[in-house]
Amino acid sequence: MNDGNATTQTSHDVIVLGGGLAGLSLAIQLKRKDPAVDVAVIERRAHPVREAAHKVGESTVEIGAHYFANVLGLREHLDAEQIRKFGFRFFFSEGRRDIDRCTELGVSRILPTPSWQIDRGRFENFLGERARELGVRFHDGAVVRSVDLREDDAPHSVGFEQAGSVQTVSAPWVVDASGRAGLLKRKLDLAESNDHDANAVWWRVDGIIDPKLWSDDADWQARCNPPDRWRSTNHMCGRGYWFWLIPLSSGAHSLGIVCDAKLHPLETMNTHEKAMDWLRTHQPRVAEALDTPEHALQDFLFLRHFSHCCKQVFSGHRWALTGEAGVFLDPFYSPGSDFIAISNTLICDLIARDRAGKAFAPYADIYQQLYFGFYENTMTLYQDQYALFGDAQVMPVKVIWDYTYYWALLAPLVCGEKLTEIQLLGRLRPQFERGRDLNLAMQALLRTWGQRNDASGRVGDAALDGRLLDQFNIDWFHEMNRALHDLLDNATFAERIRDNVARMEWLAAEILQRARADYRDIDDHGLAALLPAPAERASLAPVWYAAA
Repeated sequence: MNDGNATTQTSHDVIVLGGGLAGLSLAIQLKRKDPAVDVAVIERRAHPVREAAHKVGESTVEIGAHYFANVLGLREHLDAEQIRKFGFRFFFSEGRRDIDRCTELGVSRILPTPSWQIDRGRFENFLGERARELGVRFHDGAVVRSVDLREDDAPHSVGFEQAGSVQTVSAPWVVDASGRAGLLKRKLDLAESNDHDANAVWWRVDGIIDPKLWSDDADWQARCNPPDRWRSTNHMCGRGYWFWLIPLSSGAHSLGIVCDAKLHPLETMNTHEKAMDWLRTHQPRVAEALDTPEHALQDFLFLRHFSHCCKQVFSGHRWALTGEAGVFLDPFYSPGSDFIAISNTLICDLIARDRAGKAFAPYADIYQQLYFGFYENTMTLYQDQYALFGDAQVMPVKVIWDYTYYWALLAPLVCGEKLTEIQLLGRLRPQFERGRDLNLAMQALLRTWGQRNDASGRVGDAALDGRLLDQFNIDWFHEMNRALHDLLDNATFAERIRDNVARMEWLAAEILQRARADYRDIDDHGLAALLPAPAERASLAPVWYAAA
């Protein structure tokens, strides 16, 4: 360190602005890919940070979990220091205390492909240590004061202040991982809004909240093996909102309300007192569990209109954005770490091409189109769909469809390590476009189905009350999850994708048939025209709702 206002200047290969989840993951991935690359990370917060850090993004799903465990090589830490997740779990429990009599969607046993609940403070402390072990220059407790981007192949430069010292660092590459601070986004006027108007409030409490304590029904408790619903990302669902419960390995529980701004205004929940009053109305059993001394409040935060896009994330002039500094969708299916994995992998490939003396700028344009395509297709799962969340008939169907879409196309691409194989992606483009078209029509059908139920006063099927809709026992669904980490040659992978799209076609036909059983005149939004004749569709065993 230097004293007073002394200035030092150093050069690197890559400068990462932000040392949170996205920035430290990128630094580690770069060093694992090329130990010779010189990486500097500049992070505002001093390390170590406190555990149960006041951040969202604690639940991982298959892509993000694969990235942390396998691409970054952190499986040992995840197994030893974080919580193995018991999948997503959904309770359609608006206004109810009898959780054991609500429709429940989830798995009775853990699916083959692992995911974890991440204590962000604990994990980011570990990532900082791991980055330093790999030789990353990690400047924590440092504030970025200036960023000078060059377009003439000269190095970019970044000025920052740390412990009273002013330092300037330069590098050919600068990556913004500064989260919502959006250092490059603000500098380059890249911010772009979207039409997904949702808000969130979240807080953490001492102690683990265990749904097992919400019922004395031995049969209900025994439906899960092990009986550990608390390890799930539990979604308590109602019209226009969902409430999350996520356990943290440091012994705290993360809680949050996410809602459509039109149906549940932020002003009704933007303090802890208001949020608890809101819960007493909408999720009274959860409120009762929280109203105990052992679950003392740790923190509270809210965020208005959290979802956002970005005009550009990758540049042929050697800069990029990753994590929330670029885009953020919606936390319902926990895609935050997925999109960190995707953007970091694409950035690493661009930097590797550049360092090898290969043309990289054309790939920046291609990867950006790819990344925004993933963003736009995934956004359809959330935008204008919150009114469905309390429909115990339609929403379980939507969840099965959304999982299938994710596991059919995007997850195999990333987990199967095909993300940067441009020629393969070109050959598979018709399959991805067909999957997109099926999903767009399906989301519209589901929305219409829910609207018809709203108009008729129907929010569920009484035959499903108190029933676990068990995803584990859907054979093809279980197999899709297992197959995500099959490492296949390109020809076999292409055949897998074609089979997955055929499965989507079959499932779409099953859902359309079920919707028409309720409303013969329902608008299918062109879905039927996309489907092959019944004799040409794959033959699969029916799922639970087809027989209900």
